[in-house]
Amino acid sequence: MKWKADWGLRFRMFLTMFLLFALYIVFAGVLTGYLTGGANLLVFGVLFGGMSLVQYYFSDTLTLKTMRARTVSADEYPQLHSSIDRLSQQADLPKPKVAVIDSKVPNAFATGRNQRNAAVAVTTGLMRTLNREELDGVIAHELAHIKNRDMMVMTIASFLSTIAFMIVRWGALFGGGRNRQGGGGVFVAILVSLIVWIISYLLIRALSRYREFSADRGAATITGNPGALASALMTISGEVDKVPNKDLREEAEMNAFFIIPLKSGVVGKLFSTHPSTERRVEALRELEREMQVA
Repeated sequence: MKWKADWGLRFRMFLTMFLLFALYIVFAGVLTGYLTGGANLLVFGVLFGGMSLVQYYFSDTLTLKTMRARTVSADEYPQLHSSIDRLSQQADLPKPKVAVIDSKVPNAFATGRNQRNAAVAVTTGLMRTLNREELDGVIAHELAHIKNRDMMVMTIASFLSTIAFMIVRWGALFGGGRNRQGGGGVFVAILVSLIVWIISYLLIRALSRYREFSADRGAATITGNPGALASALMTISGEVDKVPNKDLREEAEMNAFFIIPLKSGVVGKLFSTHPSTERRVEALRELEREMQVA
């Protein structure tokens, strides 16, 4: 299916990434100016960069293990494998690994460093809750994340933000050597790191929300049925509200991976990695109307 590109969405993603890039350029300049002879900083950057690279390279395996997701065969879940096989072909993607999580919370996520090393995981609660078309819509959304290389984009976007957070947390590590401004130089670097982390935190979450909209549109392209995903989102949102808080807390640490974020208050929504269900459904319904007209 084809439709006019959402240039407003593309512009917002481009602007957010540009602002992140500009912020990180300033951040790097400040560190260069105030942390001199920084052997500690260099060692820390190399070590952290290496750890991040390893984590990214093995992201599919690590994420599946963290979420207690089990890779399953076609014999165990033939319908699930059949759907992912068919939708992967429609998305022009290699078939990802298929995993299942034994959880009452109806949800799904995708992970992996690239299109050839990816995995799609769904919960048993999701398969019990959705009908075939709705489940296809959710799977297509996760495949769209893989096709859009969102894991790579978000990893790159958050790398220097995480370094800024580490400098704030362990700023004393960089205070051992002399610097041009005496002790004040390190203080300035830590203060700037704090500001960079806060601003980048907000920008990265905004970027994540825009990419969720993009994955919704991608799912509509793959299935040709935006209404099915809209219905699935509403169903999942309603079912999540019924899940006991104890079960939700067990899943909360991986909230950013899921198709629907778990419960959050007003402040939580402000910093959410996902747009509200209402906004996503409204965008999908509008897309459905566009397709019908075309």
